[in-house]
Amino acid sequence: MLRSIATICVNGTLRTKLRAIADAGFEHVEIFESDLLACPEPVAVVGAMLRDQGLACAAFQPFRDFEGMPARLRARVFDRAERKFDVMEELGTDLVLVSSNVSPESLGERGRIVDDFRELGDRAAARGLRVGFEALAWGRHIQDHRQAWDIVREVNHPAVGLVLDSFSSLARKEPIDSLRSIDPAKLFHVQVADAPSLSMDPLSWSRHFRCMPGQGDLPLVEYVAALREIGYQGVLSLEIFNDRFLAGSAADVAVDGMRSLTYLLERVSQHSDRRVQCQRVEFIEFSANEEEAAQLGHMLQTLGFAPTDRHRRKAVTRWRQGDINLIVNCEPEGFAHSYDTVHGASVCAIGVRVADPLAALERARRLQISSFSQPVGPGEFEIPAVRGVGGSLIYFVADADVDAIWRTEFEPLAQSVPSPDAGLRRVDHLAQSMQYEEMLSWLLYYVALFQVDKSPPAEIADPVGLVLSQAVRSPDGRFRVVLNGSAATQTLVARFLHAYAGAGVQSIAFATDDIFDTAAKLRQLDMEFLSIPPNYYDDLGARYGLDDAVLERMAEFNILYDEDAGGGYHHLYTRAFVKRFFFEIVQRRAYDGYGARNTAIRLAAQSRFKNLPPAVP
Repeated sequence: MLRSIATICVNGTLRTKLRAIADAGFEHVEIFESDLLACPEPVAVVGAMLRDQGLACAAFQPFRDFEGMPARLRARVFDRAERKFDVMEELGTDLVLVSSNVSPESLGERGRIVDDFRELGDRAAARGLRVGFEALAWGRHIQDHRQAWDIVREVNHPAVGLVLDSFSSLARKEPIDSLRSIDPAKLFHVQVADAPSLSMDPLSWSRHFRCMPGQGDLPLVEYVAALREIGYQGVLSLEIFNDRFLAGSAADVAVDGMRSLTYLLERVSQHSDRRVQCQRVEFIEFSANEEEAAQLGHMLQTLGFAPTDRHRRKAVTRWRQGDINLIVNCEPEGFAHSYDTVHGASVCAIGVRVADPLAALERARRLQISSFSQPVGPGEFEIPAVRGVGGSLIYFVADADVDAIWRTEFEPLAQSVPSPDAGLRRVDHLAQSMQYEEMLSWLLYYVALFQVDKSPPAEIADPVGLVLSQAVRSPDGRFRVVLNGSAATQTLVARFLHAYAGAGVQSIAFATDDIFDTAAKLRQLDMEFLSIPPNYYDDLGARYGLDDAVLERMAEFNILYDEDAGGGYHHLYTRAFVKRFFFEIVQRRAYDGYGARNTAIRLAAQSRFKNLPPAVP
């Protein structure tokens, strides 16, 4: 299928939109009338702009309030149509999209509607043009693609065909099987959009919450697969209305559009899953200067980590506990140094184990995810990497090379004291904070690149505003990332972004098999727990029927608790490290969430401490 995008999907001037769309790799574009009306250049110049960018205009849209108008308005409607045809010829497209009438003056008489389309078809054919009829989910008389298809069949004109909009079909829960009755020769154009599952009127849902395929919950794979089964090979065009997209850069949204269609068509093809299978987080890398590294090292020791190895040629130290590898990079030049200069001590990269790093890198290239490389020294491994959230890196570490990398590039440190192991076993998940407007983009990044599933989004109450949270996880749960964003300016997420100078990792969760034993060891190591108020435990006992003795132990160590149908989840938090990030210790018992019920308690507790980022001015 031919991939296209409507200009309404991205922001900026029409010239900016077209450049971004072409740079993202699209060869077809829908010109939205509002973009054309706001453009200072004549239509003929816009047509030239399209050709200069290597773009073909797949359609001009929308032509509104056409069919079934009363006799006193009919002549004016056809005058408007002729003007649309003039514009189409200058743009170089032969297709206009007619959306079902929403005017209160429109009449629902079927014979009148059929006659209108026959005359419009005659006028279009006389100029070598075509008309596509689309059923809007909120149309006055026609809201269902089956109704629109019945009209097109009865009109029976070679210049009149059907336009499908996946959102209008799926928002009304029209059966996907009904697509199989459509003649592909009469299907002139298909628009696709995803959306979250919401209970609201279709017009508001459409105007504000459409999103790219893969970012929402609609069954687009089944929808497009049904079209392929009937033999449709025409244009598949994105039509997205979303306030968040209009706040982003045209270039980024256009790339997301191409990425989403690439991923959608892969799934429709029913080939094996081409996404990267992440076996586990192999390492987390912190950038830091020498002073920060000393502070961070002290905090890691209170968590039971020990410095075990030093890079043979660089100021890079490896800290270990269980299967967890933390890298503290103090090099005075290179990527980590640049990252530290901008953000201060922080997570600059993660390394994930994969079977084939070069295949993972090729997957990223196909999705237009930027790769990263820097010079490596003698005897060092060149580990493929791509850009991630906030300009950080994700390294693809070959499972077969892991032992050799650690053994070759690092040398053991002499241990003067026993390791303070606190029972932390593995990385459970990372939480990344970002601008609210960025969340859908990074969600698509993860679900298209890695073999992960997304959780339903959740709204969490910060004491000063709402935070939107959504997680992705690998099928075996060994790779998990939580995405957090907030439109409110004073939430902890917003304050983190302000202090951190951008998006990044705000918390790191480590898993233990016995949180009470771990908590006792952490106390001996002088770890500073985040303090949880006693009222929380009074409520917790009533909610879950926990024994008083268990509640007392939880309160002693500031341990929180949640459970779902699968099992339970104990977790506790450290104080924040220099206003940038904090650690979480978790124990899962067949529980698949992230303690969202307790997030408001954690946020309120964190807001009481001075080591939080300052309020945003």
